Amino acid sequence: MFRRLPPAGSNNPRAVAEIVNNIMDGKTNNTGTVTLGTGGASTTTITDARIGASSVILLMPVDDISASAYYPYGGFQDSTDQTAASTTVAYPMTYNTTDYADGVSLASGSRITAGYSGLYNLQFSAQFVNTDSSIQDVDVWFRKNGTDIDNSNSRFSVPNRHGSVDGHLIAGLNFFVALQKNDYIEIIWSTTSTAVSIQQLPTQTSPTRPATPSVIATLSYLSSNGYTSNIFTSPYISSVSNGSAVISHAANSISGKTYKYVVVG
Repeated sequence: MFRRLPPAGSNNPRAVAEIVNNIMDGKTNNTGTVTLGTGGASTTTITDARIGASSVILLMPVDDISASAYYPYGGFQDSTDQTAASTTVAYPMTYNTTDYADGVSLASGSRITAGYSGLYNLQFSAQFVNTDSSIQDVDVWFRKNGTDIDNSNSRFSVPNRHGSVDGHLIAGLNFFVALQKNDYIEIIWSTTSTAVSIQQLPTQTSPTRPATPSVIATLSYLSSNGYTSNIFTSPYISSVSNGSAVISHAANSISGKTYKYVVVG
């Protein structure tokens, strides 16, 4: 703490000069430290008697953990074969493993769900196999909240079985999609033959190769895309009152995210 003048003032020129010079050098008694709440907290309150209803609060991260920024993301895969029982039915691709997720979640096995409103990039790869002696086609498209997205379909031709070797094809795409909080996106497929499936392969040898998931999908946040609520933001002061201020921030599970702050006014 820097020296303050007594409420009644001071007739000590040295004390006055020291305080004024400190102010000119930016050394004032209006700073503090706050650590963001954890456990998924999305607000943290600063309690400080120096804060007034019209104060401006400036935040500064104190280390790389506090300064680090992330954007919502999710990565999912499946370790099972996915088959089609009919050529006239559309099937959602499903996942049984969450590789990474923060602000994006998986519901009902196939629904990749946004935790914040914004524009997202959906990417996927699917390992198709064809056991038929003829080339067969597969259609893949996207469905948002149970409704097919217009103009989102792609068609892939899966090679036929040749000799004793089944035909294989990796289908992969990326797709930009606007999602509001709690909207979900599904990847849908259909086939011209039930001999086509989405195949998982175990670890292989000679040479050693890792296992092949049947489906891999990722969803990455790109932008708020004009949404004004339920959006992802860096920490900011959302409200101020006498003696306190509220920091709004993304749902936080990281301990030690600490900021210094300055109270102005």
